[in-house]
Amino acid sequence: MRAVIVAIGVAFLISLLGTPIAIKVFTRLKAGQPIRAEGPAMHQGKKGTPTMGGMVFILATVIAYVAGHLALTTLPDAQIAQVEPTITALVLLGLMVFSGAVGFIDDFLKVRKRHSGGLNKRGKLAGQILVGAVFGIVALYFPSTMYDASGARTNAETVGSTTLSFIRDIPVLEIGKVASVIVIILVVMAATNGVNLTDGLDGLATGASVMVLAAYALIAFWQYRHWCADPNYTEAYCYSVRDPLEIALIAGAAAGACVGFLWWNTSPARIFMGDTGALGLGGLIAGMAMSTRTILLLPIIGLLFVIITMSVVIQIISFRTTGKRVFRMSPLQHHFELAGWSEVNIVVRFWIIAGIGVAIALGLFYSEFLAAVT
Repeated sequence: MRAVIVAIGVAFLISLLGTPIAIKVFTRLKAGQPIRAEGPAMHQGKKGTPTMGGMVFILATVIAYVAGHLALTTLPDAQIAQVEPTITALVLLGLMVFSGAVGFIDDFLKVRKRHSGGLNKRGKLAGQILVGAVFGIVALYFPSTMYDASGARTNAETVGSTTLSFIRDIPVLEIGKVASVIVIILVVMAATNGVNLTDGLDGLATGASVMVLAAYALIAFWQYRHWCADPNYTEAYCYSVRDPLEIALIAGAAAGACVGFLWWNTSPARIFMGDTGALGLGGLIAGMAMSTRTILLLPIIGLLFVIITMSVVIQIISFRTTGKRVFRMSPLQHHFELAGWSEVNIVVRFWIIAGIGVAIALGLFYSEFLAAVT
């Protein structure tokens, strides 16, 4: 627990204190956010606000991970198995950093062209597929060295699973490695685009991501306290995951970094996360679902992202089939802007929806544990 708290604190401070520096640097470099002409008219006042702020909380998460590992060196010998950096950290941080890199290319092209059209859809899609495929393969083809109940070393878990999962792996849904890599790619694409579509109002995606990442930190830490690989854990009910403390540490660090960033990103935002931050957070959230074996729980944990994504899908299908729009504008948050809601009201109410999804998901996760032990 100490390591997780250290990582959260370090990430929060780096992001809180580093974001004003990023604002000054990006302002000097004239890295302002172009605004779509077809977007809500009230957004034109945000033109020129520094973008690519996601670089701050991505860097803060990586540094906080290192700091958390320094704290891990003080743990008892029985818990020493996770002191060294793991493949789990490589996959999770890799998904965050390289998904963020795809977003950075998009942001850079927007700033350079002074136009809201950055990386084309095919280029962005190709980047997401490549990142998902590379880290999906790593997640499924590199088993860990863990401890069995007698304390002997044994090769056991991979970061990802060849079985579809809800609150844990579902044995009857074994799909094999190739299909599992495809599933991971799809989850990465869905999560990155979901967060990106949600990032349309000041603080909206940042605040929702804090809740989702905090939920995964709680899930992973609970799995760590009931971990099958822990030689000191003697209960029959446990979680067969890989490196749950690593997962909790990274999720906590990312949540802390987002809270620090939110101080400057809330309305009126002094900096935007850009696609750099949105895609980076989406990649990490996808990795969290994969590594905690909760892939099918992700749509509930990320309820707000699902609703906003579906609003875009519904709008496109309706317009192409009937020529009519269901919403005044999509994504959904812009519909309510045009309906006269204030930006702050939309953000707070959407945060409530995000919180409801997280609460339901955590309730399902814990109720499954209670049902198994009673």
